[in-house]
Amino acid sequence: MQRRKFLSTTAQASLGAWALPSLLKSSPLFFKMSLAEWSLRQPIRKGAITNLDFPRVAKEFYGIDAVEYVNQFFIDKVKDQVYLKELKQRADDLGVTNVLIMLDLWEYPTASPAESERIKSAEKHYEWIDAAHTLGCHGVRINANGYEGKSPEEAADLFVDTLVRLADYGKAADMNIMVENHGNYSSNGKWLAMVMEKANRDNVGTLPDFGNTKIAKNEDYDRYQLVKELMPYAKGVSAKTVEFNSRGKEVNMDYEQLMAIVKEADFTGYVGIEFGGKLEEINKNDGVMLTKKLLQKVGGQLS
Repeated sequence: MQRRKFLSTTAQASLGAWALPSLLKSSPLFFKMSLAEWSLRQPIRKGAITNLDFPRVAKEFYGIDAVEYVNQFFIDKVKDQVYLKELKQRADDLGVTNVLIMLDLWEYPTASPAESERIKSAEKHYEWIDAAHTLGCHGVRINANGYEGKSPEEAADLFVDTLVRLADYGKAADMNIMVENHGNYSSNGKWLAMVMEKANRDNVGTLPDFGNTKIAKNEDYDRYQLVKELMPYAKGVSAKTVEFNSRGKEVNMDYEQLMAIVKEADFTGYVGIEFGGKLEEINKNDGVMLTKKLLQKVGGQLS
């Protein structure tokens, strides 16, 4: 589908066939809502929309006025100030807040046993911290990787070395460095909590993801325990969804229980919608809208 046709026809479908939840009366929520760009990875990869379109899609299609970028979708623009300033201006013109950039720099391991590789990783992340600052974000999301074969304690120390470098670099720009549970050790709540304690920086925190629980090939960490262990350090929350039933509930997880844990932690920041299922086109029944409705319903009950 051509990009212009996608933007026009899906707008009519979303706005005409189903009134946006933001236009409906609802209880004030205890948290703020944002949209993770990963939710729209399929339309972006197909060329139906671009990274520059993302703030407008979030605001006009979904009624969400805060966004979380993914660096993969503008990987070659990290130092392009003209591009970054245009993106920020587009968001500003729409009244959209740029919340964070999710960084997936797997080729630059943050917990490599080799110090030279950790330094190289930090330097590459510095570039994206600068880009996030230009966009007006409050932080970046990073991953823990490269520690394969190391004990949990050794891996934690290696990762903390890089994490502290990033935190100290970002401090001057008031930038937060957030670590998401993203598999292996990082999806072990006790391990990541240990990392937070070792790093011991005000601008270091977690980004608890409701969906990333796999700590080994055939082993998952308890989802609810994981979120509970990470929430004391949370500087954001990733509300992952994959599949819904006919009643609008996520079939893989208990959102009432998850959001109750978020509430109990006195969290009032951004909860980012991250739909991990199929989204070929934006329409009235797509996963982003279903997730928004679910968060509004559950959040309203808890607020």
